[in-house]
Amino acid sequence: MAHTILLVQPSNSPESRTYSDYESLTEMLEGICRIYEEHLKRNHPRQPSITYDISQLFDFIDQFTDLSCLVYDKKKNAYGPHSKDWIKEKIYILLRKQAGQ
Repeated sequence: MAHTILLVQPSNSPESRTYSDYESLTEMLEGICRIYEEHLKRNHPRQPSITYDISQLFDFIDQFTDLSCLVYDKKKNAYGPHSKDWIKEKIYILLRKQAGQ
C-alpha cells in the first residue's frame, strides 16, 4: 500500500488541473479506468453496456495534456514522480492480472 496522488490536466488551460489521492497505486489505476468508463457512459448514454479495449483506454489517456502521479516511497520517505507512459504500463499489468483471474 503506497499512497498515490494522481495529477491530471485534461486541456492546455492551467485551470483544468486537478488531483486525486488514493490509498494505493492499484486504487489509482482502477480510478483512471473508472474515469474512462464514466466518459464512455456520458458519450453513449443509451447503450446498456459498453466495452472497450486497452488501446482505446490508452488513446483516452494520451489526450490529456498531462497525466502523472506521485507514489509514496516508504524507504525514501518521499514521493516519486511517474509519467503517463509509466502509468499506462502499470494499467496494462493490472488489467492482464485481472483478466487472468
